[in-house]
Amino acid sequence: MKPVLSSKWTKVPVFLLCLAPIARLVWMGFRGGLGANPIEFITHDTGDWTLIFLLLTLGITPARRLLGLPQLIRYRRMLGLFAFFYGCLHFTTYIWLDKFFDFSEMVKDVSKRRFITAGFLGFVLMLPLAVTSTAGWIRRLGGRSWQMLHRLVYVSAAAGVVHYYWLVKSDVRKPVQYGIILALLLGYRLVVRLRERRGRSAAPGKARDGWTTAEGI
Repeated sequence: MKPVLSSKWTKVPVFLLCLAPIARLVWMGFRGGLGANPIEFITHDTGDWTLIFLLLTLGITPARRLLGLPQLIRYRRMLGLFAFFYGCLHFTTYIWLDKFFDFSEMVKDVSKRRFITAGFLGFVLMLPLAVTSTAGWIRRLGGRSWQMLHRLVYVSAAAGVVHYYWLVKSDVRKPVQYGIILALLLGYRLVVRLRERRGRSAAPGKARDGWTTAEGI
């Protein structure tokens, strides 16, 4: 498996798989399969995939260490950028199809409706992560500053889970599931950090890719 993961061509099928949710959504739209409220369906679907890709991004670090597959690091930036892509679709659905670019109404929503506030915060925090996800930005910011900035992904993912939980109100099973997965991913990092402080692990790796460092995030 390691040689396969190291091949430059494996990024192509991964990229195509990441496009599958939007392809499915377009297909369902053409076939009239978006239900009685298409805007709500699109909003929820793109929001789900934003969270899924954020969790997949955060899952790369524990997966590569627990499975002994350091090559997985090659896919982390791609997954992070797809989280931003689906976040943009989610936000665009809200400002275009739901609010029709009524910015005064959107400002009221952000200030008065707490689930909108949490969702807006999560999206805004993804902006600097997407912009600075390149090797050039790592050099400009310096490894440590860049690493600190990219820890915003924790807050963004948490804000997304809270946004979803406050939105659904009654049937909270899915946001709770996302929250449990996020708690496990963050808990793993906390355990590793504590072990490192006790001197029982190797020196931290260098920052090499977007959205997280090789070991620290």
